[in-house]
Amino acid sequence: MLSPLAEKLTWLDYAIVGIYLIVLLVIGYRASRQKNTDETLFLANKSLDWYSIGFNMWGTNVGPSMLLAFASIGYSTGIVAVNFEWYAFVFLFLLAIVFAPKYIASKVSTMPEFMGKRYGDSTQNILAWYALIKILISWLSLGLFSGGFLVRQILGVPMAPAVIVLVLFAGLFAYMGGLKAIAKVNVFQMILLIGVSTTLTILGLQKVGGISNMYQQVPADFWTLIHPANDTKYPWPAILLGYPVSAIAFFCTDQAMVQSVLGARTLEQGQLGVNFIAWLKILSLPLFILTGVICHILFPNLTDPSMAYMTMVTNLFPAGLNGLVIVVLIAVLVGTIGSSLNSLSTVFTMDVYVKKINPSASNEQIIKVGRLTVLAGCVFAVLMALAIDSIKGLNLFDVFQSVLGFIAPPLSVVFLLTVFWKAMTQKAVNAILSYGSAFSLGVGVLYLWVFTPDKYSFWPHYLLLSFFIFAFLAFVAVIISITDKNPIIHLSEKEESSQEFKPSTRVITLWTALVVVMVSLYLFFS
Repeated sequence: MLSPLAEKLTWLDYAIVGIYLIVLLVIGYRASRQKNTDETLFLANKSLDWYSIGFNMWGTNVGPSMLLAFASIGYSTGIVAVNFEWYAFVFLFLLAIVFAPKYIASKVSTMPEFMGKRYGDSTQNILAWYALIKILISWLSLGLFSGGFLVRQILGVPMAPAVIVLVLFAGLFAYMGGLKAIAKVNVFQMILLIGVSTTLTILGLQKVGGISNMYQQVPADFWTLIHPANDTKYPWPAILLGYPVSAIAFFCTDQAMVQSVLGARTLEQGQLGVNFIAWLKILSLPLFILTGVICHILFPNLTDPSMAYMTMVTNLFPAGLNGLVIVVLIAVLVGTIGSSLNSLSTVFTMDVYVKKINPSASNEQIIKVGRLTVLAGCVFAVLMALAIDSIKGLNLFDVFQSVLGFIAPPLSVVFLLTVFWKAMTQKAVNAILSYGSAFSLGVGVLYLWVFTPDKYSFWPHYLLLSFFIFAFLAFVAVIISITDKNPIIHLSEKEESSQEFKPSTRVITLWTALVVVMVSLYLFFS
């Protein structure tokens, strides 16, 4: 059965989609024409400039889920969800100024390799498998699920065939061109996303009579970023304490996000690229969340808030331009899934295959294994997307944030203590990454699938639950390190040399300007 949008498609819409796909394939092909090496496939031959890094990180971060989830939250609660974008500038600053210099000075390709240089092979092995699980679940599976969810809304097709077709197309760029092809494609796609989303917001504002009318036609608390502590959906303590746990793991330690910085031409370009994505995140309010707020005014009786984005598209875009919407959905999916597959391939190939299975592997063997990993990731993502489709009791946005909230605590603990506390030991790191991860993921399984919050009210807010797990694991890590009778603490000379990488005047200026803008925005909307 066709959806309302599918019924409106004309020959012009199909032509737009066709032209877009051709342009996308040409960009990807041109970026991947050069002879592939492991350095090119995984780190773009360390040639990325700030705008490529920023757009690629944003393309990896945005995903189809943002279009759906942010419009959904905007429809039901207003702009509070923008905290998950604007609050991120604090942790992006940590990535640029604290973590990135250490990563680049260590000359590593992956996060497990970085930790392995400090604590040894056992830590690298544990973190490699944990990173693989994290990429498979939080990036590939969730991203693919949201893409399938959108296609189901647009065309009315079942989830299974939708996700299969989507992952095959998105995987093509990771398979053929690696990070460089994906970064080139994402620059084009994110500019396209900004254009189409801006058009939708402008059409919506015209329909409601302008910004002033929009402001007056929704509840006053729709325009506040900080909600009371007794708010059942997004209380301020949950966001203040719980979000940083996920944000540190997501922005500072996640291979899919950090890999663009590792591919930077210079450290300064990497720091400027991270600053650029922080500026881009300001656009989440006008591009994504206002769509839901406007939908609340125009269509106040939706039975399912997750339909807000597609309801706006179906009713506001004129015939012949709906193809642009389909184009944007493909664009954000390719950005997220392509980057995720490339990160998965990098971690498995460099930290498992080369490190443990075949240390003397040739360049051709490394590339072959990397591409086979991409194919395996596609299959796993399809299966997990179908499993996620069965989760009940949470809206789409909360599904994404809660899953990340249970994956993040162990990573946040070990990386924060490693960087800021030199007494952290190998025994503590390994214990948190193995037993601590099992504990955190076990709680997550109970929360999401067994004792779901829609039936059992004893759970705290999922963000606070994530913080409690983080605090407990941090306490355990400190106790283990202090009581370790034979501590293994290794700080390599390369990591020590990262202290010499002081941020340039341009980097300091742009980050200072961003802090001023973000503080002003929070004061205005509080």
